[in-house]
Amino acid sequence: MAELHRPGWTELTDSENAVELAIVLEELGRATDLTPYLATMTQYAPLAGDRFDAGKAGTAVYSGVTANRDATGWVLTGTAPHVLDGDRAQNLAVVTDGGVFLVDAAQVSVKRSAVFDPVLHVAEVSFDNVHVDDAERVHTDTEKARHLALTGMAVTMVGACQRVLDLALEHVKQRQQFGAAIGSFQAVQHKAVDMHVAIERARALSYFAALTIAADDPRRRLASAMAKAAAGECQAVVFRHGLQLFGAMGFTWENDVQFALKRAKAGELLLGGAAEHRATIAAEYRTTYRGL
Repeated sequence: MAELHRPGWTELTDSENAVELAIVLEELGRATDLTPYLATMTQYAPLAGDRFDAGKAGTAVYSGVTANRDATGWVLTGTAPHVLDGDRAQNLAVVTDGGVFLVDAAQVSVKRSAVFDPVLHVAEVSFDNVHVDDAERVHTDTEKARHLALTGMAVTMVGACQRVLDLALEHVKQRQQFGAAIGSFQAVQHKAVDMHVAIERARALSYFAALTIAADDPRRRLASAMAKAAAGECQAVVFRHGLQLFGAMGFTWENDVQFALKRAKAGELLLGGAAEHRATIAAEYRTTYRGL
C-alpha cells in the first residue's frame, strides 16, 4: 500500500469522498491494478472506521465465521472461501453474528485460491478458535459498508470494461480485411456501440451510487445494487463482443485484453452477481410501491 499512500489515495476513507474514490477505482480497474487497494479501501476501511491504518493492506470477511463469547473476550471459528486479497491482507474486518471484529492476519490460516485471473488474489481464510479481545469489536454500520463495497466493485468493473473497448477499437481500426479496416463494417460498429452503451449505463449507475453514499442518501441501498447489477450485465456484453472483435487473437494469452476481461468477469463473481442484485432491486420496489 505504500506506493498508493504517497499520492494521498488512502485518505479517501470518509464517505463524503465516495465520488473521488470511485474515480480512482475506475482508473485502477482500467489499468488492471495489481495492489490490494480495492479490498483495503472499499471492504476493510468502511468496517474498521477510525481504526483504519493506511499503511497496511486489509480486507473484509463477510460470511462463514461465527463469534462466541468466552470469559475474556470472543472466539471466532469458521472458514470464508472467497476473500478478496485474503492472502496478502495484514488486517481483517470480520463480520459475524456477534458483531464486527478486527483481526490481525497472523492469527488465521490462509490459502490462496487458484482463479482464472492470474493477477487477482482470492483466498480461503480459516479461523480456528481465534481469540479476540472486546477492544477489537468495532461498532460500524455493516449495511453502509456493504453499499460502498458494491459500488467500488462496480466502478472497478466499469474501468476494466472500458479498457476492453479501448483495445478493441484500436484493433478494429488497424485490422484489414477485404481491403478495408474491419472497423468500417457496420456489423463491427454495432458491436462496439453495444459495448459503449452498456459501459455508459453501468458508469452512470455506479457514480449515482457513489453520490448517494457521499450524501448519505437513503437510496444508497438500491443504488449500489443497481450499480453492481449493471456492471455485471455490462461485463457480459463486453466479454462477448470484445472477444468477437478481436477474433482468434482475443483467445490467446499473448493478447493483453485477457487481463481486463478476466478482471471484469471476476468482479461479477464477487459480492453477488447481476441476478442476485436484480432480485434485491425487485424486492425493494415491491416493498416501496406495494400499494400502487
